[in-house]
Parts: sequence; structure tokens; C-alpha cells
Amino acid sequence: MYTIVEEKTEHAILIGLKTQKSEKNWDRSFAELHNLAETAGVVVAGEMVQSKLVSDPTFFIGKGKAEELKRMADLLEADVVIANQELTPVQIKNLEYIIGVKVIDRTQLILHIFAERARSKEGKLQVELAQLKYLLPRLLGKGMDMSRLGGGIGAKGPGETKLELDRRRIRDQIHRLEQELKQIGNHRSLRTTRRSKSDIYTVAMVGYTNAGKSTLFKTLLEQYGQGDAEEGRNRLFDTLETTTRKLTLPFLGDVILSDTVGFIQDLPHHLIQSFRSTLEEVVEADLLLHVVDASDPDWPEQAATVYQVLDDLKKQDRKVLTVFNKIDQLETHEYGKEALYDPNADRMQKISAKEKLGLEELAEQLTVLLEGSIQEYLIQLPYEMGSQVRTIHASGQVLEETYEESHMQIRVNMTKTKAQKFLPFLVP
Repeated sequence: MYTIVEEKTEHAILIGLKTQKSEKNWDRSFAELHNLAETAGVVVAGEMVQSKLVSDPTFFIGKGKAEELKRMADLLEADVVIANQELTPVQIKNLEYIIGVKVIDRTQLILHIFAERARSKEGKLQVELAQLKYLLPRLLGKGMDMSRLGGGIGAKGPGETKLELDRRRIRDQIHRLEQELKQIGNHRSLRTTRRSKSDIYTVAMVGYTNAGKSTLFKTLLEQYGQGDAEEGRNRLFDTLETTTRKLTLPFLGDVILSDTVGFIQDLPHHLIQSFRSTLEEVVEADLLLHVVDASDPDWPEQAATVYQVLDDLKKQDRKVLTVFNKIDQLETHEYGKEALYDPNADRMQKISAKEKLGLEELAEQLTVLLEGSIQEYLIQLPYEMGSQVRTIHASGQVLEETYEESHMQIRVNMTKTKAQKFLPFLVP
């Protein structure tokens, strides 16, 4: 599916345009570009930042700065220039003409990383679809923009042969991929429907990339689940394909938990749309578990990015439990009530997935949001209804059982929702 050419480690120069519009989040965005480049296996040899009111429509950073960039690229023997913003076909073509090396933008870099990480058939189809949608308006002919895809960063894509196809055939390919992904999505919808009919709650984990979602997923499986999950690693986009497992939580019972792809600032729109079928786990979930890296000082901006993606998915109306992760990396005063607060969340919980702190409280918060608060109830059950005793034990925490002449009395902690099943036998 992909044209892969293994080459030596590439050296890159990162460039960015600091405008009045982008100045607020500039430092975080440019630091992310560094992380993305390193994730892609590129050595960052240098960087160049240009301050302008607006982007130059011809050379992005301006012709003079582009000529300066050529001298830097020659001096550092750079193989590629990576721009922090999405470039137009004209800007890429003109920059490559002056600098003499290939130029890619942030979107291409992210697509390259996704192509490297995709393992399942669905994941590979999704990435290819996003790449083709990105490339379709950028078919400029057989200049450097064609030969540059021979290898290295940005080369893991549909390849030169597909790029030589005319626009109609590219659109046909996009349509075919969309139909194939739709079929896969239909199969997932059937599974989701079967789960909903079985009254099993679904919880989808969302969050900024590298917030610790995969580590929390593994920790919750060890604590409350069956089966195994891969160890979370400290790298961007470690999870691409949605992973789903079953947990059995106290008072709540079985819950389906899904770990989804991490979000990032300026996540390409084509990528969100292409991964929409995978993100149906988010769309259809009963509750969103929003994992936040509390040790990152930029967590409020990262949380805002997550909610923006949820807005794009038209599913900002879901119940949200925000989990402030990595509190073991903070001083006590840093995670006080005032410091960690998410106004978009229905409830919040501070935890450390790595150190397994706050997990019981997290399970309780999940229970409260899904089924209501846990309370103590007194159930007065006639002996002829004795078959319900096992159900009561399975539905909550039995505190005491006493036996009277005509009935048994059971004191039990359980959720409001489960208590409704025994409404005729509840003692006020």
C-alpha cells in the first residue's frame, strides 16, 4: 500500500511563522513540532523563526528569509525543512526551488507518523485516505514535489505512482477507501448495538497525546479487568487503533472501556475525518474519561484542544469525567482544589496511573456518573423471593442480613439505578 524507502537518518531545519494570531500558543506549538520530528526519527539540526503580520503567499516566510534558509541548509547539510504551519502547494514549490531540499509541513509530518504507527487494516486505510485528501489539491506536476517523495521523512505515503494519477482517479480511490471504511464502521456499529442491548455501559478514554491514557488503561485492566494491554510508552501517538476491554467495577458491574488516539494542537482536519469511524467509540460512549497530564503547565490549553476535537465530532454533549493524571510528579500545593479544575467536566478526580493512586476513587466517580450516587438501602424480601438474594449480592455491597419470621432484611450499599430494581421491597 505504501512506498517505503529506507534511508539514513535525516537532518531537519524547523521553521515557523510567528504572527499576531499565532503568538499566544507559539512556544507550545513549536515545542510540539520538535517532539513530532523526533518521533518521526528526524534529527533537528536547526530552526528558524520569522515574525510577520501574515504569511507570505509565495514563500511563506518571505523570499529574503528563504534565501537565508538556503544558506543555513547548506551549512548544516540539512535534508529536509519542516514548517510548523500547513503550507500551500505554491509555497512548498517555491521554497523547494530556492532551498534545494524537500519541504514538508506539520500536517505531512503527522501523517507520516500515523503511517508509521498504523498496524491494523482499518488504521492503514484511514491514514491513506487522509494522505490522499491532503495530496489531491497539491498535484502540481513532476517537479521536485514529485521526486522529493523518493524516501525519508514524508515519503511514507501513497507513493509516486499514485501521485501520477489524474484527479479523477484519485477521487475514485478516495471514494473506494471511504466505502471500505464505512463497511468496517457498520460492523463496529453492530457490535456497539449488541453492547447497548446487553445493558453494558461504555466508557471512552480521550485526551491530549502523551497524557498517560494507555498507562491508565493498562492499570485499570490490572485492577479491575481481565486480559492484558501493552505498556504505555512516553511517545506521541503511541495509540492509533482503538483498544477495547471489559472491566468489572465495584457496584457498577461490567463496563466496556476504550482507549482512543491522542489529540494534538492543529490535528489535521483530514485526519480527524478519516479516523471518524474509529472515533465512533467516542461518539457512542455513555461517558468520556478525559485524561489530563496535570504535570504539564500547558494542560488547560491541551484540554481546550481536546474539547475542540469533540466539538468537531459533534459530541460535546457527553458526560465527562476529567482525570488529572501524574499527580505524583507535582508538589502538594500544585494540585490543590483551585489549581486543577475543568469547568467542562461533570466530575473530576486526581490520580497517578503509574503509581496507582486514586483508582478506587476513580471507579466510584465512574459509578456515580453512570448510575447515580451509592447509598445504603434496606431491602425487606419475602422468603418466596429468595432467588433475588444472589442478584442483590451481585448489585452492591451487602452489609448485613437478618431473618425474620415472614421475611429477610438486607442492608446493602448500591447505586440509585440498581436500587430501582428492588423498589417494591425497599424500606423507607
